[in-house]
Amino acid sequence: MATVDTSVSPPARVADPGEGISLDELRLAARNHGMPLEALRYDVTPVGLHYLLIHYDIPYLDPGGWRLRIDGHVRQPLTLDLAELQARPQVTQRVTMECAGNGRARLDPRPISQPWLDEAVGTAEWTGTPLAPLLREAGIRDGGADVAFTGADHGVERGVEQDYTRGLPLAEALREDVLLVHTMNGQPLPPQHGAPVRLLVPGWYGMAQVKWLVRVSVLDTPFQGFQNATAYRIKQGPDDVGEPVTRIRPRALMRPPGFPDFQTRERVVDRGVHELIGRAWSGRGAVTRVEVSADGGATWSAAELDPQPGRYAWRSWRWTWHAQEPGRHELCVRARDAAGDVQPVEQPWNRQGMANNQVQRVPVLVR
Repeated sequence: MATVDTSVSPPARVADPGEGISLDELRLAARNHGMPLEALRYDVTPVGLHYLLIHYDIPYLDPGGWRLRIDGHVRQPLTLDLAELQARPQVTQRVTMECAGNGRARLDPRPISQPWLDEAVGTAEWTGTPLAPLLREAGIRDGGADVAFTGADHGVERGVEQDYTRGLPLAEALREDVLLVHTMNGQPLPPQHGAPVRLLVPGWYGMAQVKWLVRVSVLDTPFQGFQNATAYRIKQGPDDVGEPVTRIRPRALMRPPGFPDFQTRERVVDRGVHELIGRAWSGRGAVTRVEVSADGGATWSAAELDPQPGRYAWRSWRWTWHAQEPGRHELCVRARDAAGDVQPVEQPWNRQGMANNQVQRVPVLVR
C-alpha cells in the first residue's frame, strides 16, 4: 500500500449540520445501486436488481487466464485456474447479502460516503467450491491467525493506494459454508459481481465477500490492512479504534404497499384491508419474530412468518393492515433473531455509518 496526497483522496468526514448530499456522494450513488424494495416479492433476487457496491473500478479478468494463488503461512502453495476450481466439489447456497453501510444516509449527522437508505441488500443462489478443503490441501502451518483475501480492483481510499483486501479470522475462513463462487442464480458471475470468482462468507456483511478474487494468503498474525484496521469499524470519533464490523444484524423490510409519488416515494393506498409482505434476515441467528406497526412505532403486532428457507437466507413474513382511517400513516417493521437481538427504533450513531439496522419507516397516505 502507498500513501497518496489527500487532495486526491480526502479523509473521511461527517457532514456539517444541514449539509446536503455532495457531488461526490452522487457519483457514488450513480455507480452503485440498491435493490428496489418492490423486489422483495422475489425469493431469489434477479441479478440486475441485487444491490451492488463497487469500491474502485470493475476490473476485466479473462476467465481463461485467471489464476487464484493460495499462499502465505502454508506448507504447499497452490495455484488454480477456473477449470480446476470448477472441477472441485460444488455447493449451491441461498444467501442474503447486505452492505455494512445500509441505512447510513438516515443518520444525523450523516457520515459522508455511499448514501444508502434501506435498499443495500439482495438474496442470490451462489454456486462454488468450499474454501476449507483448499486451505487444508495447502497445509496450514501451526500458528495461523487470519486469512487475507485480495481482489483485482485497485484504487485510493482516504489517501491510501491499495488492492481491495479483507482479512478473516482463520476459524471463520475454515467454515464449511465459506465458498469460492463462480455462479450467481445459475449463470456465470457478471463482471460487476466479481467475475470470474468471488468469496462468499454467509452471515457477514458485504465487505467480506471479496470480488474479483486473485489471492488467498494465510497469515501468522492478525491482518492489519486498511479495509480491516481503518475502514469497516464501529467508532465514535476520528481517533477511536472502534470495533470491527462482522456479522449482519437483524433487519426486516416490507414491500411498500400501494403506489408511490414519483419525487417523495410516499405511498398511496385506498381505505380498506391490505396485506403487507416483506423479508427478514440476520447473520447472527435465524429470525424468530417480526413485528409491524401502523402508527410510527407506538404499538407493535406480530407478523406471520413463513418457513426459514436456509440458514443465511431471508425469511418472508406477512401482516394484515386494516387501513380504515384516511390520512397519513407511518408503517414500521422490525425483526428479532435467535440470539435475542432486535432492531432498534432509533439507531445508535457511529462515525462511519456501519451496521445500521434501525426500523424501516414507510409513509403512507390512505385515501
